[in-house]
Amino acid sequence: MEDKQSEVILIGIWRSSYCQRIELALKLKGIPHKYVEEDLSNKSELLLHHNSIHKKVPVLIHNGKPIAESLVILEYIDEHWNNSPKLFPDDPYLRAKLRFWANFYDQKIMVAILPIIMSKGKQREKAIEEMNELLRVFIEGIMKDFPEKFPFDGQNLGLLEVIAGTNLCNYKAFNEAVAVAWSPEKTPPELLTWVNALNQHSLIKQTIPPHHKLVAAIMEKFSRFLKHDA
Repeated sequence: MEDKQSEVILIGIWRSSYCQRIELALKLKGIPHKYVEEDLSNKSELLLHHNSIHKKVPVLIHNGKPIAESLVILEYIDEHWNNSPKLFPDDPYLRAKLRFWANFYDQKIMVAILPIIMSKGKQREKAIEEMNELLRVFIEGIMKDFPEKFPFDGQNLGLLEVIAGTNLCNYKAFNEAVAVAWSPEKTPPELLTWVNALNQHSLIKQTIPPHHKLVAAIMEKFSRFLKHDA
């Protein structure tokens, strides 16, 4: 691999699964990089300079050139460092399918989490049901389109494992901090089996935050919605 890999900087925040997915991809590819923790309440000049449009993390800086938006960054990583393991398959049709489900995850499932936090009572139960229905569509869809990935072999992480693993492997922290949204009674068993298998992967264990630390961060960030739940 090229020497210029040393010129890789990731700007992120530790609790964000969008940032964790980039960190995990860099680790998978064996790409040396510098991690810079951002303070979104007092945004740094580094962030404002390199992502002047959205002013959000993650941002990957490679040889001084910034790339924003996590899915865009993941595709850039896989194309620039095309060594194994590959995040995307070589077949154009399968790549298109993969992009579809990655976008579905971010545009549907990730968006469905916030209503659970912001609601209470029956509205929260409805929000939980709606999120788990999206999870059912997701897991059934990827099992149909990528049957070779199931059951998870404990080794090979691709794009969907990177995206979902850095988010869903924290589900117990969300359950403790907010409400029991993921459970055998509510969540498709195939999805829980997949996520629990992903959670045993050494790089995912290294990348996602400690349970107690994430619980505290979620409760602090959303305290105004959660303070009356006790």
